[in-house]
Parts: sequence; structure tokens; C-alpha cells
Amino acid sequence: MKKIDLYIFKKFIGTFFFAISMLILIVIIFDLSENIDSFVKHNAPWQRVLVDYYITSIPYYINLYIYLFTFIAVVFFTSKMAGHSEIIAILSSGVSFWRMLYPYMLAAITLAVLSLYLGNFLIPQTNEIRRIFKDEYMERLSQSAGRNVHIQIGKDEFVYVEAYNITKQYGYKFAWEKYEGSELKYKLMSDVIFHDTVESNRWLIDPYAIRNIGDEEERIELGRNLDTVLNLRPTDLYIMKEDFEEMNFFELRDHIQGLQARGADGIKAYQVEMHQRMASPAAILILTLIGAALSSRKVRGGIGMHLGIGITIAFSYILFMQVSKSFAIAGGLSPALAAWIPNFIFCIIGIYLLKKAPK
Repeated sequence: MKKIDLYIFKKFIGTFFFAISMLILIVIIFDLSENIDSFVKHNAPWQRVLVDYYITSIPYYINLYIYLFTFIAVVFFTSKMAGHSEIIAILSSGVSFWRMLYPYMLAAITLAVLSLYLGNFLIPQTNEIRRIFKDEYMERLSQSAGRNVHIQIGKDEFVYVEAYNITKQYGYKFAWEKYEGSELKYKLMSDVIFHDTVESNRWLIDPYAIRNIGDEEERIELGRNLDTVLNLRPTDLYIMKEDFEEMNFFELRDHIQGLQARGADGIKAYQVEMHQRMASPAAILILTLIGAALSSRKVRGGIGMHLGIGITIAFSYILFMQVSKSFAIAGGLSPALAAWIPNFIFCIIGIYLLKKAPK
């Protein structure tokens, strides 16, 4: 890196971390004022409030606003450089506009890699601590899936539970059916099924009645205390609010594959989350190019004009992202397309602005 590259790189990174630090501080203050009654009501220890909730929230907030504040940082310091005629001096010295973008892209790639690591690996770990705290002292993250739960646990295997008690971890009126094509070959029924808290897929069924249906005869077996392993976890029988927050990229991918194999509902929310974790770092690169192209020209109104236009573009990106996400979850839009379509649209805007940028 040459001196001018290092100068721009430091401006970029310094402005970004200063801006996002101020934002996180403001967000924490507002969050504390909103939730302090809940902390006091549930006697939450202040050490846990500070460490388990707020400190573990910092990576989450950084990644949540990283592309927005990358864009704002680029617009802010580039507008100041343009206002001080530094951009004109750089271009007049023989440095091309494309060469000037080198430190911008280097800083953007650094932040994109940071976002990729935070979103896919670090934040799921800190979210485990934060969500345990929220479940104890703020809101119940788990709730009943309702009555008469039907789940496919294998290619031709189905499970039915009339109701499931989350606290005591046992279900009522349980049935397990196996089919060959459309013909029922095996059915296990029980009044109560208990979950083994040591192994996630181990269950105790008591009492039970097994019906084996052969080609020529049918056998019925009655018994007590059947210890068995099912492709069924307690979390399949109740709803855990946004449980993908605790999954790293590979766990999320495996979870989606497991849901697809069982024919479960609600897969699209997980698919959108997985694709957005990859699309958001790419947005940092696109918005950096847009910000540099937009604010490198000296205009009347200076930094205020650039910031106004920049914030409008940034919030337009967020709006596109939320709309496409809603269409994917509630409609027929592909999760991959929903995650990437804002990037495609703003990539076209970026190419146009780069062509119009001062050379």
C-alpha cells in the first residue's frame, strides 16, 4: 500500500468504527431504558445483564448495521475529501479513479470478512448466552406448537402427538407409523412419551401397544417402559422463536437438510437466513462502490447533500431486503433470490454511478 492508500484505508476504517461505536452505545442506552423494568421485575443479576445480555449483544449489533454504516462511513469521509479538493488533487496527480478505489475495496473486503465471521460463527455462540438470559428474565422464547402435532421423521415414518409439555418434556397421546408406499406396516401407540434429557433423540414410551401388519397376518404387542431412539427432538414438538440465531453456518445447513428430509414446514425462514448470511458481506462491497462513486464529486451542499442521498439509498436497500424476505417466507419467491436480489439491483445502480463518477 502506498501512502495515499494507507491514508484512505485509515479514514475508512476509523470512520466506520467510530460511527458504529457511537450507534451501539446509543442502542444499548435505549434498550436499557426500555427493559430495565423487566430486569428489576425478574430480579436479574446486574452482572448477567451487563455480560450475558449487553456485552454478548455487541457482535450482533455490529453485524446488524455493518453494511449500513460502511456506506455512511464511505460517504462521510469521501465527501470531506471532495470538499477539501483532495479527490481532485489525487486524480490530477495521475492516479486513475479505478486505482483510487483500491484502498476502498481493501477496507470493504476486510469488513466483509469480519461480517462473514461474525454472522456465521461468533454471533451464534454469543446468541446462546444472550438467548438463555432473555428466556429467563425477559420473554419466553419457547411456546407450544399447539395440539395435534403431525411430523414426518423419515421417508415413510410419521409421528403424531396430541400435546407436548415443554417444562416437563413429555407428550400425550403419541403415535408412530411406518408405511410401505401407501400401506401401513407398523404402528406404535402410547398414552405418554418421555424425553431422555441426556440424549436428544432417546425417548421412554410407557405404556405402549405395537401393531405389526404383515402380508398375511397382523401381530399386536403390549408392554411397559419401551426405551427407544427416534429421529425426533423435543424442539420438533414446540416452537422456539428464531432458533436459527444459535446455529452457525454448518449447523444451519444441516438443520435445513434435516427438515427437508422429514418434509417439515417452515423451512423457508431458515433458507432465507442462510442465504442472507452470505449476501450481507457482498452488500458491503457493493455499497462501498456506490458510496465512493456518489460522494467523490464536489457539489454545492457538500457533505450534507451527499449524506442525504446516501442515507436514502441505504434505507432503500434495507427496504428492498425486507420486502424480498417477506415474499420468500410468505410467497413463492426463491430464498436464494430473495437474499441476493437487492444486491443485483444495487449492483446495477453502482455500475451506473461509477460510470458517472469523476475520472
